[in-house]
Amino acid sequence: MEKFDVTQMDLEKLRQVDVRTVDPTTLVDIRDIEVDRNLSKEERQIEFLRQIRNPYCFRVGKVAVSVGFADNGVTFEQRMEHYIQTL
Repeated sequence: MEKFDVTQMDLEKLRQVDVRTVDPTTLVDIRDIEVDRNLSKEERQIEFLRQIRNPYCFRVGKVAVSVGFADNGVTFEQRMEHYIQTL
């Protein structure tokens, strides 16, 4: 696997991309990402980052998506379950 380095400064710059103003054609469609599940967890993470280019801003079809991550340990699935229960 090729070397792939992302610094904290790189990630901060990627995080600041504004989904409202970014050209959607420059974003990777997450449906096109394919990661070998036989790789180690770290290698899968690196491969995902290499392919997605920006884990904070990408496309799903024609829709641009902006994602935020929190350090509180609550997963996306847990948040969605809570959201659905409160509807």
